[in-house]
Amino acid sequence: MISVEQATQIILSHTIGLGEEIISMPESTGRILQEDLIADRDFPPFHRVSMDGIAFQFDHFAAGNRSFKIEGLQAAGVPQMTLDNPINCLEVMTGAVLPNGADTVVRYEDVLIENGMATIQIEQVKEGQNVHKRGTDRAAGEIIVRRGNLISPAEIGVAATIGKPQVKVLKMPKVAIISTGDELVDIEEKPLPHQIRKSNVHNLASAVRQWGVPANLFHLPDEKQAIKEVLSTVLENHEALILSGGVSAGKLDFIPVVLEELKVEKLFHKVAQRPGKPFWFGKSEAAVVFAFPGNPVSSFMCLNRYFRPWLRASLGLAPFEKKYALLGKDFNFKPALTYFLQVRIEFADDGRLRAMPIEGKGSGDLANLVDADAFMELPNGRDQFSEGEVFPFILYR
Repeated sequence: MISVEQATQIILSHTIGLGEEIISMPESTGRILQEDLIADRDFPPFHRVSMDGIAFQFDHFAAGNRSFKIEGLQAAGVPQMTLDNPINCLEVMTGAVLPNGADTVVRYEDVLIENGMATIQIEQVKEGQNVHKRGTDRAAGEIIVRRGNLISPAEIGVAATIGKPQVKVLKMPKVAIISTGDELVDIEEKPLPHQIRKSNVHNLASAVRQWGVPANLFHLPDEKQAIKEVLSTVLENHEALILSGGVSAGKLDFIPVVLEELKVEKLFHKVAQRPGKPFWFGKSEAAVVFAFPGNPVSSFMCLNRYFRPWLRASLGLAPFEKKYALLGKDFNFKPALTYFLQVRIEFADDGRLRAMPIEGKGSGDLANLVDADAFMELPNGRDQFSEGEVFPFILYR
């Protein structure tokens, strides 16, 4: 049995390289950009009006003029207009091109308009106010988003404005999520008294898909030859396998033996942690295999604590998003194991994050995952943890 730290190190030393692909820009959220996004013109591309109001030449205001004849209206989305007389003004709309001959905008709220004249009602006016000048955000040819960034809605907006309907991104790994056990039936079925519906596979697939990874779902019966036949095919067609169940010491837990028969090298089996102690990890020539215990809390914790960092590292991201919180109340745990405590994250009165323990009824208590939203990692080597101590946590909600 190895420590959590050793298991993490082994897993992160077996990340995989992923190729590139070009996909539709609207579908690229959550993917890793593989090209620079470069401004195709100045941002903004013209002196842009940032308030509805009137545009005029500041020198005339500075000389004491407060009333300006209105020559017309410069709307957004129409070609630039020009003041016929530099002592006049034009009404302007937010987003419009600043008219030629004007350099300053005063908002409607500070202007009285009567009989075709606009009279400025305030004395504090600055030259160039309410004008977003051309190129002040980015210059044409400047890199706005660099290769390697995780694409979020912000990057989508940039790609759209520079005219990128398609973007180059890293491919996502082909992932198989596999449930095991004759006690499981499909969710559409009514289970017999000795059966339960499949939940882990859907729970895990939902999380993986949330991270932008498509997943194929499979099921294995408690029969060694059938397991071997399915896994042989799945290993050939996927880069990562996530199994739930069949890895403990029961007489029908065939997964470790079958994997080794299929030339999947065992890198470890059993981690000094709770939940998730019987975790098995290995690698074949084509795929890595995460074989988690079948209890739902164990599988879900292991997915978030081990598979997700592996995925992030394979994508060139930092494996862990470092998050820390105060323990919300005293907690005791005696076994010499790293304990992943289910917690609900909230803000304390002083603005700091606090993790309130949400103790369930063991690793089979799937419903308790709904009441909590994170796992707080409590270190091995001690059995008392005090309110106010700071520990890392893994947010899953």
